[in-house]
Amino acid sequence: MGRKKYPAEFRAKLIELHRAGRTVAELAQEFEPHATTITGWIAQAERDSGARNDGLTSDEKAELRRLRREVKQLKVEREILAKATAWFARETDSIPPKGSN
Repeated sequence: MGRKKYPAEFRAKLIELHRAGRTVAELAQEFEPHATTITGWIAQAERDSGARNDGLTSDEKAELRRLRREVKQLKVEREILAKATAWFARETDSIPPKGSN
């Protein structure tokens, strides 16, 4: 079972309450998320606003996820093309010279 996903509005409200002076411990006691979860949200909000530079922003994380999916897909496509090339080479009894496209 995965982690509970909290709505963005809820996370933003807790971050706002923290910025208004509430401690993470108070917020964790009053609301459901654990203090470490709230601390992580605060740190990420600070990265996103440029106040911190000790990690990736949310946009950078999203781009990294997208690029990883793309690389995975390209590897699958490359493998399919390599198998198809080998099959056509066997069927036609010709093996293209190395380096040819």
